[in-house]
Amino acid sequence: MKHVLILGAGQSTPYLISYMLENAEKYDWFITLGDLDYSLASKRINNHPRGTAIKFDINDSDIRREFIKKSDIVINLLAPTFQFLIALDCLNFKKHCISASYENERVKDLHRDAKKAGILILNEMGLDPGIDHMMAMSIIHKIKNKGGEIHSFISYGSGIPAPEVKSNPMNYCITWNPRNVVMAGESGSLYKENGKIKVLSRNQVFRRTWNVDVEGIGTLEAYPNRDSLVYLDIFDLQKVDTMIRGTLRYPGWSETWHQIVRMGMPNENLLIPDLCERTYAEFTEMFLPLNVSGDKLEKRVANYLNISPTGKIIDNLRWMGLFSGEKIDGNATTAAKVLEKILIEKMPLPPGARDVVILQHEIEAVYPSENNRMESIIATFIEYGEPNGFTAIAKTVGAPAAIAAKLILTGNLDVSGCRIPTHPAIYGKVLKELEELGFIFVEKVVTPG
Repeated sequence: MKHVLILGAGQSTPYLISYMLENAEKYDWFITLGDLDYSLASKRINNHPRGTAIKFDINDSDIRREFIKKSDIVINLLAPTFQFLIALDCLNFKKHCISASYENERVKDLHRDAKKAGILILNEMGLDPGIDHMMAMSIIHKIKNKGGEIHSFISYGSGIPAPEVKSNPMNYCITWNPRNVVMAGESGSLYKENGKIKVLSRNQVFRRTWNVDVEGIGTLEAYPNRDSLVYLDIFDLQKVDTMIRGTLRYPGWSETWHQIVRMGMPNENLLIPDLCERTYAEFTEMFLPLNVSGDKLEKRVANYLNISPTGKIIDNLRWMGLFSGEKIDGNATTAAKVLEKILIEKMPLPPGARDVVILQHEIEAVYPSENNRMESIIATFIEYGEPNGFTAIAKTVGAPAAIAAKLILTGNLDVSGCRIPTHPAIYGKVLKELEELGFIFVEKVVTPG
């Protein structure tokens, strides 16, 4: 019997856990699910005969090593902070490891040792990163195999409420880690457009927006996501004129979040004394200079940000509760944690509502051997969640990791080292099985002229 250790029982894990449990008897494996919240892990296992839940504290090295040592594969869905720690333990015990997080540079440096140990440490095996990479490499290799040259690569990703869900003024619902939403744009962004490199600070990211039409969804707004230039090498597209990876939201999100960033609220480093004992209004006042005029907090915020005191942005900040006299409570110690609390409480996915995941690649290629024929490819992946069931986020983050785990455990993924799913031996098999499960991306090719 093979032993599977899954770390993390949060919002992105239910589909993965269900898949592994449903296939446990067929492939003769046993699942151990570890989370700091034992009751949540136990709920996910739901008394399945092929699974068990454990209280798992990542900082307890004895417990961590004990369970990694007796597993055949570790599927890590904990915070990215712990990726290297878990990968290193897996290397020391020669255990395969899968993560849905962006590949940590220290993990990347383990490649040679992982190959020598004959194990696969597979990172970025979720939705974005994950399915987006596999979609991209499938199309890129297809174009290159036909003699084409890619001049522009623009990629979008999003997890948002379905278009019919209108549950709050921000038109957004939390279906994954709220920390990732709060800290989006924190490191700024870097991309290439029409041959020129563009650099944005954290205070500029949510101002640099543009419209994107997604068939079946409508018009969304995009903002540039992190460092797009690393994909010049990852996708072997060093000669492209344009390389942009963007995030999609419904129109209006960015103009409000831009002002929250301008105030300095997405800060997870500074510990604020007695924060939970303060009101939200007192919290907001902390980010204003003493000399800002205005008889009310809302007016002072508007004056500080130089925005209309009666406009949509102030309305949104008011709806979020940032001007209220309610005590924060909870266990928040940083401004970022307060924002996370607000997102969770104010923007849940309503009962019976669906979320939707969107990936879209827009690629321009030219074929020199065909009289420089030009071609535009739009590849779109849309997956809806199930009302009162699996969210689209849970399905699309969990499915790639689950499929990869099955392929490894059944000896059908003969790749070692530290990898992301841009290798044909990985993405070819995973995309095929994703399609069999109903996860399909649609390509639309347009030849100008």
